Amino acid sequence: MSLNAFQKSILEGIPDRLPPEKPYDKKANHAPRRKEILSAEEKKLAVKNALRYFPERFHAVLAQEFAGELETYGRIYMYRFRPDYPITARSIDAFPHRSAQAAAIMLMLSNNLDHSVAQHPHELITYGGNGAVFQNWAQYLLSMQYLARMTDEQTLVLYSGHPLGLFPSHRDAPRVVVTNGMMIPNYSSADDYERFNALGVTQYGQMTAGSFMYIGPQGIVHGTTITVLNAGRMLKGRGDDGLAGKLFVSSGLGGMSGAQPKAAVIAGAVAVIAEVNPKAVQTRHVQGWVDEVYDTIDALTSRVLQAKKNKEAVSLAYQGNVVDLWEALAEREIDVALGSDQTSLHNPYAGGYYPAGLGFEEANEMMVSDPSGFRQKVKESLIRHVNAVNRLSDRGMYFWDYGNAFLLEAGRAGADVFLDPQTYRYPSYVQDIMGPMCFDYGFGPFRWVCTSNDPEELHATDQIAARVIRDLLKKAPAETRQQLQDNLRWIEQAEKNNLVVGSQARILYADSEGRINIARAFNQAIREKQIKAPIVIGRDHHDVSGTDSPYRETSNIYDGSQFTADMAVQNVIGDSFRGATWVSLHNGGGVGWGEVINGGFGLVLDGSAEAGRRLESMLFWDVNNGIARRSWARNKEAVFAITQAMKSEPRLIVTLPSMVDDELLDQLKT
Repeated sequence: MSLNAFQKSILEGIPDRLPPEKPYDKKANHAPRRKEILSAEEKKLAVKNALRYFPERFHAVLAQEFAGELETYGRIYMYRFRPDYPITARSIDAFPHRSAQAAAIMLMLSNNLDHSVAQHPHELITYGGNGAVFQNWAQYLLSMQYLARMTDEQTLVLYSGHPLGLFPSHRDAPRVVVTNGMMIPNYSSADDYERFNALGVTQYGQMTAGSFMYIGPQGIVHGTTITVLNAGRMLKGRGDDGLAGKLFVSSGLGGMSGAQPKAAVIAGAVAVIAEVNPKAVQTRHVQGWVDEVYDTIDALTSRVLQAKKNKEAVSLAYQGNVVDLWEALAEREIDVALGSDQTSLHNPYAGGYYPAGLGFEEANEMMVSDPSGFRQKVKESLIRHVNAVNRLSDRGMYFWDYGNAFLLEAGRAGADVFLDPQTYRYPSYVQDIMGPMCFDYGFGPFRWVCTSNDPEELHATDQIAARVIRDLLKKAPAETRQQLQDNLRWIEQAEKNNLVVGSQARILYADSEGRINIARAFNQAIREKQIKAPIVIGRDHHDVSGTDSPYRETSNIYDGSQFTADMAVQNVIGDSFRGATWVSLHNGGGVGWGEVINGGFGLVLDGSAEAGRRLESMLFWDVNNGIARRSWARNKEAVFAITQAMKSEPRLIVTLPSMVDDELLDQLKT
């Protein structure tokens, strides 16, 4: 398709003529069929809701078609309206637009639906099994049309993928405001999600899926590398070789979990990652994110022992069930140094976890035809899963929960994961590593995208970022020197590690000072024509301030407030009036619907003084809001960091906690 035809298609939105039906592409990696949950009357309502996007003359044809989709797939995706052009992160100038900020947003959401990036592109799912950009193709078409037509005096409002419309605003307002899954609290159970999503009135945006900030598996690989490196540093008697010859075992080669093999190799370990979906295995192997693939335990374990002996940095995929893998490693007494899990257990009964004893397609069928039986199979499998992990842990393996609700769902299944009724036997990676070492000091997953889509410009930004970090290291306090050294090593090796999938993007953990200085340098480079197109900056929601999640991001908060969501909500509000180009607020993400509130932003740097003003104000708030909250929870690292921030910015005045002597409390009569 020509550029002119592409632009014309975007501007058309929902076509005036009914396009021909599209055949179901069996080569695509499709979402599993969702369970049947609607009553007969609710199914009619779902079809009625879907038809309101289209003129009445289409209704007779589409009513039957949409009812058929609902019956066959459990959702109405409107496959007929999937565009003919390839959806990808083109250069910003390729998108028809009146607002450059809106064009940048079109680039970002297109990247989330790129076939090389998205987990289930035809169902508009980016990652995590149900992390959606939109609920259906009508929402995509309308949103792209609105973005192409809008000016910098308008704001597009998106309700769980639905484009409510363009509203008058002003140049300093966000161009897009996104909410996903914002439910009345008493209607936020897992079955509520299934019901209301099937009705077409809400969606699960995960984190960066529904906020247009996903950058492929690279988006999580830096954090995973930090986690694996520091988990290795916790091993007793690890020697001077770091992770050389040490075995790391986990599961998942999907949108986020696919970062694990690459991260382990960067950290110097031998990695074995199990994955039941053959298409996911093939995708990561072709992309170079996993080195070798095995489908038998015997061949795999033989290769593992060889790699350990030779101290190779290599990633091995086991195409099979992770429970079978763990049990074999335990039975054969193979030494595992590090272990975790990244199955999508936020969605355990609808494709997020495949129980042992069932084939991949067999499980997909059973979760729909016999949901109660499938639920029981999952629980039995989780018990076996944990039993094998426990055996290896007893022999010295360091195991952590990766914030995917593994311990939560295993505990609900009756698995042996508790030390006492309130304490899990394994830590969350945030409790041991990411919280005290990164988040409490303000370090988190800063990211940027070169809208020129030019690899040379990404190379230039890598060099700029490395220069900034070297300057920061010259005056860094001892408390954060290790973090900066790890981050410098990361950015210096990023291009060599071949991390790009989709847009020309980079992830780099940085604190408030680092983010501001890097963004300032980018903006200057654009102003001086060293970089020819705008740069989008943002972050994962999995960050210092972006997410309230008691089993992940805020699991190292111990004052009881880990179950509150003020921080994430305040963050989005604060970002919106400090200069963000777009903001988003989500229910669900990582650990599941109803278990987390999270938000994010995007900010377009165009070299202007206005962009410079926005980045200074917004980035400082976006990080220090979370540090202040963590400081109030008495986290000593955060108290240090917010005290430093107040010294650097006299207008910042934060309430600091008084520390209480526990012996005094022990004397109280209760």
